[in-house]
Amino acid sequence: MEALIAHVTTSPALAALVLVIVFAASVVQFGLGMGFGLTAAPLLALIDPMLVPAPALFIGLLTSAWGAWRERAAIRWEEVVPAAFGRLLGVGLSAAILSLAITRETFSLIFGLFVGLAVLLSVAGWRLAFSRRNLVAMATVSGLMGTITSVGAPPLAIVYQGHPAREARPTLAAFFAIGCAISLAGLFATGWATGRDAGLALLMLPGVFAGALVARRIGGRLDRRYRPLLLSVAGLASALLILRGLA
Repeated sequence: MEALIAHVTTSPALAALVLVIVFAASVVQFGLGMGFGLTAAPLLALIDPMLVPAPALFIGLLTSAWGAWRERAAIRWEEVVPAAFGRLLGVGLSAAILSLAITRETFSLIFGLFVGLAVLLSVAGWRLAFSRRNLVAMATVSGLMGTITSVGAPPLAIVYQGHPAREARPTLAAFFAIGCAISLAGLFATGWATGRDAGLALLMLPGVFAGALVARRIGGRLDRRYRPLLLSVAGLASALLILRGLA
């Protein structure tokens, strides 16, 4: 919390930019059912690496749980359970990577590469037949990417491509709520998350609530025409993060 308070007192414009990013990402999340991480995480990482991955995961946990609760009757728990197992495997892999004594520069490079992979998966439009094995496999990749970057949706989109949004959205929301909690547990266990990160997330909540209100008002007017812009921004941020890590 002290880190973000310092930004507020020393650079109000920077703090306002953080809230604008969280607001925009929340509009996307509540409007489309996913996309908070891919929208917010790369930009937050450019502003201050301390804002990711744990603070963004706290916000992702809130927005996903919120969405899952609103559509709880439609959640397919028989899909959430195996996917959560895969997420746990992915978190274990990411914890092993983060347990290494990596510097912030190396983390920036890894972060940028994984975000770039997320953009590539989103753009490619690859499809996998929906099966329990493929679901667990992609959930494992989601856990690896989501724990390090807080961007875990693209791998799951590969196996849910053929599902109607009204069916996939609540199940994925439930999965990501559980998945964010598992990822945060892994980050706390490896020392990459502390109580400070929860405080940073709390200070970003006004942007979340404002985004939820706006998303409710605009309803269906937020559609997939915005997807190319979101992916372009995330791709550019990924490239900048990679260059920062290599510098």
